[in-house]
Amino acid sequence: MKKMVKWSLMLVAVGLLAWGCSKDKPETDPNPKTAPEQPADSTLNLDALVADTLSADSLARLEAERLEAERARLEEMINRIMSDDVYFDYDRSELTEKAKVLLAQVAEILINENRFVVIIEGHTDARGTEDYNISLGARRSMAVREFLIAYGVDGKRLVPVSYGKERPKVQGTDESAYSMNRRAHFRVIIE
Repeated sequence: MKKMVKWSLMLVAVGLLAWGCSKDKPETDPNPKTAPEQPADSTLNLDALVADTLSADSLARLEAERLEAERARLEEMINRIMSDDVYFDYDRSELTEKAKVLLAQVAEILINENRFVVIIEGHTDARGTEDYNISLGARRSMAVREFLIAYGVDGKRLVPVSYGKERPKVQGTDESAYSMNRRAHFRVIIE
């Protein structure tokens, strides 16, 4: 009896399936005006797949990651520029060979990244009058600026200032402190 019920149910299911498949399908307009076109070979449209796969949230996340990577790259460049000062000999504003090597590296960065404006601060040690040290600090910052311009950096992006002896890097009244204060220092602004 159980077998007969099973067979009967199966026959009914097959019959229903056959009846559903035999129904006439409604005619469709071969040139629909509002239906989107489907590829004839049923291949997937890659752009549509990507657009469907990437939601607005994931696109925003990817853009945020790109911007963060760009910010980190700029920060690394700024830190490279600001990490080293250009040092000068006592009572001199001429660039040393070591200073020229450093400035060539700074110039390469500035040429490749034109969003930076650099303030070149001229500093002196504590010896000498205030007026003399302001003048010497100005000559030092101008020497750095002129070198960078000669290397190819746009002079409009280089702002020389002098602080004289007012902002020492190192406190002290011995030659080691004095030598660290005779310098040009960079401050970078991103436009």
